[in-house]
Formats: sequence, C-alpha cells, structure tokens
Amino acid sequence: MTPHGADMQAARLALVRPLFDDDVSVAVTAPQDDLPAPFPQELAGLSPNAVAKRRREFAAGRAAAHRAMQDLGHPRTAIPVGASRAPIWPAGLVGSITHTHSCAMAAVASAQNWRGLGLDVEENTPLKRNLWSAICTPAEQAWLLQQDHPDQLAKVVFSAKEAAYKCQYTVSNRFYGFDGMELEIDLTQQRFLAAFTADQRPFSKGDEIAGRFAIGAGVIVTMAELRSLP
Repeated sequence: MTPHGADMQAARLALVRPLFDDDVSVAVTAPQDDLPAPFPQELAGLSPNAVAKRRREFAAGRAAAHRAMQDLGHPRTAIPVGASRAPIWPAGLVGSITHTHSCAMAAVASAQNWRGLGLDVEENTPLKRNLWSAICTPAEQAWLLQQDHPDQLAKVVFSAKEAAYKCQYTVSNRFYGFDGMELEIDLTQQRFLAAFTADQRPFSKGDEIAGRFAIGAGVIVTMAELRSLP
C-alpha cells in the first residue's frame, strides 16, 4: 500500500466510522491493495468469467469483512455468496459489504443486537439526469430540483436506497425495485428515513428504516440499520 493509499483509507475510515454505533465493527480496504486471497468457498460465488477488476473488488470486500469480523473477536472465516448474491454471514453475525473501483468497506455486528445492517459506498460523482426517473420517485425528483447540488444528492438517494435495501433484505429476503422505498433526507443532520411504498413482509407500507450518510475523501457513504427487537 502506498503512503497516499494509506492516507486515503484512513480518511475513508474516519468518514464511515462515526455513522455506526460502537458495537458495529467497520473496516476499509481498496482493490489496489495487496490483500489475502478470498476463501475457496467465497470464490465459488464468482462467475468463472469474472474480469480481473471484478475479482479485485470482490477480494477487497471480503478482506474488509474478515478484518471487521476479527476486530469483533471472531476468527477469519468464509463468507460465501448466497443464491440471491447476498453474503452468507457466520452464525451470530450480521453485516454488509460494499465496494467501488477505488474502495471497499464492510460493517459487521452481533445478531443479538442488530437485525440488519446496510452499507453502500459510491464514487462522489453526479448521477446522470437520464437515470433519475429509474431511481427516484416523483417526490424525490421534485425535492432534488430544489437543492443546490441536485446531481450529487441524486447519487446520495441512489446510495441510500442501496443501503436500506441491503438492511431490510436480511429480515425480509424480498426483492423490489428503487420505487419500493421513498426517502426523506435531512441534509443538516446527514440522516435519512427510507419508507416502504408497499408491503414487504414482515414490513408494511409506511414502515421506515433509518440511515445516515457522509460525503468526503472522494466517496459517498450511506448506511441503514435495524436494531434487534427487545
């Protein structure tokens, strides 16, 4: 890892760490790092035709997840890819993995404390206007057009929906599109609420998942969380 790379990873860890509670372990790596190879059980989830870029990003994501697990006191064990393409976490753990071409992150926590976690990282680049209608509801698009940096915030909407989807999937095992949630974003507090627009059992229309976001070090990071029921 180059000094610049180490500085950038430290900056990105400093960006994402405050988004989570202390009982959630967070780790950051990069596809350009010299990283341990994934376990064979993990590599089995990759397409045999996966290009080198995809393989590097996958390895960086798994390395971040292994590091986060170890920081919680768990051994480095395989996190296979499930039939839905979601990670299969070891018993007793929940988590989320995300990556871009320059960055990989993972968040891991005890399933006793958390029902679901969602984490997403995107390069801090604008979301093209021709993609807005596929990702944002009419209300979200109207809100974006009232903001100072609508194209950057559209990328925040995209990322936040990705994080909320990952978070709820741990509970529901249900697929839906970007119109399955509508966001209410608080720019001052850098928080959002993602409300279901239809029933996705056990969630009902109108149920909300809370999340946070941060922008810096060249990336947009979003997270969503569901505490375990008392």
